Amino acid sequence: MRLVLLGAPGSGKGTQGEKLVAHFGIPKISTGDALRAAVKAKTPLGMTAKAAMDAGDLVANEVVYGIVEDRLAEDDAKKGFILDGFPRNLAQAQVLDDMLKRQGAAGIGKALHLHVTDEEIVKRLLDRAQKEGRADDTEPVIRHRIEVYNAETSPLLDFYGKQGKLVKVEGVGTLDEIFQRIVAVLK
Repeated sequence: MRLVLLGAPGSGKGTQGEKLVAHFGIPKISTGDALRAAVKAKTPLGMTAKAAMDAGDLVANEVVYGIVEDRLAEDDAKKGFILDGFPRNLAQAQVLDDMLKRQGAAGIGKALHLHVTDEEIVKRLLDRAQKEGRADDTEPVIRHRIEVYNAETSPLLDFYGKQGKLVKVEGVGTLDEIFQRIVAVLK
């Protein structure tokens, strides 16, 4: 299974992705986690990513491509993977297809869109910021991130929809309810 998880920040991609890892036994590749690790390590790539993340903007495509391609080439991703946070726009989706072709893999099997309202996302991210002390999750930054996500991701949803690969799941409910909806559409 080669799955792309789509959803705004705070939609539950990370949480549901971990449940899918346990269920299907394939790795979850999170660009957000990889970028935060690079920021924490203060690598040149990480510092470039930090400036964009602090402003609530998407990290430039070129910064993300190397991280993703290297990760997809690792042995544990050969039998399948769950991508969380990549691709986020049409250009990245096309690059992902090219990456997979270079590695001799078929394209993405499904793109799963977790739909959550903007107001629910704001509530979730403010709660998370308080619990985790995440400085990048202030309300103005969150609202900007949602706007950027919606503008960048709309063409991506169309891209996967036209390929017959897009499945949509309501991302509100208990963790188990949402997970059961996801498993049902992936069968």
